[in-house]
Order: sequence, then structure tokens, then C-alpha cells
Amino acid sequence: MERHLRAARLATFAYFVLNGFLMGMWIVHIPTIEQRVGIGHATLGWLLLLLGAGAFGGMQAVGPLTDRFGARTVVPLSAALCSATVALPGLAGNVWTLGAALLALGVGNGCLDVSMNAHAVQVEHAYRRPVMSAFHATFSIGGVFAALVGADTLGRGWSPATTLSAVAALGVATSVLAAPLLLTSERPPAPDPAAPGAPVATGRRRTPRHIWMLAVLALMIMLCEGVANDWSTLHLRRVLDAPPATAALAYGAFATAMTVGRLLADRFAARYGPTAILRYGASVAALGLAAAALSDWIPLALAGWAVFGAGLSGCVPQLFSAAGHADQDAAGANVSRVAGLGYLGMLAGPAVIGPLTRFVPLDVTFFLPVAFCVVAACSAGIVRPRPHVSGRVELETAG
Repeated sequence: MERHLRAARLATFAYFVLNGFLMGMWIVHIPTIEQRVGIGHATLGWLLLLLGAGAFGGMQAVGPLTDRFGARTVVPLSAALCSATVALPGLAGNVWTLGAALLALGVGNGCLDVSMNAHAVQVEHAYRRPVMSAFHATFSIGGVFAALVGADTLGRGWSPATTLSAVAALGVATSVLAAPLLLTSERPPAPDPAAPGAPVATGRRRTPRHIWMLAVLALMIMLCEGVANDWSTLHLRRVLDAPPATAALAYGAFATAMTVGRLLADRFAARYGPTAILRYGASVAALGLAAAALSDWIPLALAGWAVFGAGLSGCVPQLFSAAGHADQDAAGANVSRVAGLGYLGMLAGPAVIGPLTRFVPLDVTFFLPVAFCVVAACSAGIVRPRPHVSGRVELETAG
């Protein structure tokens, strides 16, 4: 059993790396595809909303499916779907086909994101110790692989259609090969509805209030990540007048610190608990971003972005883990709620900060994510382990 559990953990790592690699390969080919299709940045921005909409829809759809059919079935299918659809943007010839391709890719990405996180919760439950953060770290490592491979293939003059089709085939093969190693869901037998005292289901299972609270925190924290992704380089370039090469180090410092932090976060979570990781991690992130925003010295600003990444690194995995462990029978649905709102937060980063810059300087807008980090730190008790509620029937009464 121990060997099987290790194999399941390795397979989960494989799916997280695959997800990061697939999305990274799309990202590195964006400029080439944009030029090939003949669209501008504004049009591309609207098309990317289809990617986000598809991902959100896929997340909400696949959560209940994962609970019903098990992650062992849904994860490989989702990975194969995400792999197959990554080829579509490279084959698109106009704005309409590119829009449809991005919508399909978004659905595949959303399905894989939620299902693999649901299986990661299952693996963590079997291990009886925190392992979630390491899975999220390997997603980032997959993105690094994509950057290296994409740079090589673009340098060789490969077309996006050729490269992404090859990546799609590799992804489908990985999805199939890793599938047998996944864990089988173990559920207690359903109660006999005719038995005395058995609960009678008259509606849908209601999402508990604390799951929505986790989802709101995920929105806030992932909005902070989105701010770093989209505005860290511009901060150094436009506010501190750093050279372009130096400005690029801001995002590099953030991403590197986040990846390293996630590789280490599980050990700290095992020793100090998830509440401490969220509370002190969000507090450190707030201090780091505040230092970056207030500094007029480039090295200190770079250090602030790195501290921001290190502080945020363990926060989202704790929220996903808490959602998945809240009810083993509804882990997929609960994770889909948290991941879905979190993803909206990631997309909202540029949408929120951009309009604010019309009224206040860019560095001042960063105090909005600082405030979100403070809220997350003050609300950290929400991730404290709760009593297992499997078998309790909660019914939808409204909405």
C-alpha cells in the first residue's frame, strides 16, 4: 500500500507538471499566434476572456463529476482534453477560430485544474500530512519547462501548429500512462433511504458557508498573484525607471520565491499547521508588497517582490486543502468553488489595478492587495481542520 501511495503521489506530480507545461506552451506562443492570426493586443485581450470563461465553466462542471465518478476516472480524461485542446490555437487561422480554440482550451484547463487538485486532496488525506504545496510548486516547474522548450522550438523556426500538436500528443500519452497509478476513491456505502432515520434528499447538496469563505479568500490571494504577474515588471519600469532587463527581474524574483516557498511550505504546515501558514504567510506578503510600493530604491523593490512571492507561496494550497478535506464526499465540488473564485481573482488583477491608475499612481494601487493580504491573515482560522462531515446531507434551499 505504501508503494502504491508513493506511485499515486508521483502520478499527481506528473499531472501538475503537465498542466503547467501545457499552459506555459500556449503562453510562450502568444506573440507568434497573435501575429499569424493578424490581431492586435486589444483583440487578444478580449479573446483571453474566453479562455478565462471556459476555465471557470470547466471548473464548475467537473467538480461534481469528480465526486460522482472519482478522480481516478476524471483526472486522466481532463488531462487528455486539456492536452488535445492546446493544439487548437496553433491551428487557428482567424479571430473566430482562435476564440473557439481558447474557449475549448479554457474548459480543458479548468477541468484538469479542479480534478487534479481533488486527487491531490485524496493523496494528502492518505498520507496524513501536508503535501499540497509541493504539487502547486511542480505546476510552476512545468511552466519553466515550457519556457525552455518553447524558446528552443521557436529558435529552430518550428511553427506553433507543429510544436503545439506535438505537445498535445505528448500530453495525451502522459495522461494515459499516469492514469493507472491514481488512487481509487473509497466511499462508505450510501444509507438505505428506507431505513428508519435515514436522511431524505429533496434538493441539491448545499455548499457550506465556510467553503464560500475559503473561496472569497482564494479570490483575494489569487488577485494578489495576478497583480504580481501583470504589474511587477511595469512597476520597476515605470515607477522606478529601471532598465527593461532589470525590470524583468521583479517578476522573476516573485516567481522564484513562490516556487521555492511552495517546495518548503508542506514541512512548515506539518509542524505549525495550516492556520499559521496562511496567517504568517499573508502577513509577510503584505509587508513585502508594501516595501516594494514604498521603496524608491530598485534593490529594495526587488527584495519586496521576492518577499511578496515567498509569503503568498503557501496560502492558496492551504485554502484548496481545507476545501477538499471539509467533506470527502464533496471534495470535487468544494474545490471547484474555491478554485473558480480564485481563478476569477487571478483574472481580476489587471482589471482592478488598471482603472485605479487613472486616479492614483501605480505604486499606491498596490495597497489594495496589501489590504487583501491583511484580511487573509486575520481570517486564517478558517483553514483550521474541521470535523469530517461525510454522510451528512445538506440540502439546497435557495439559489
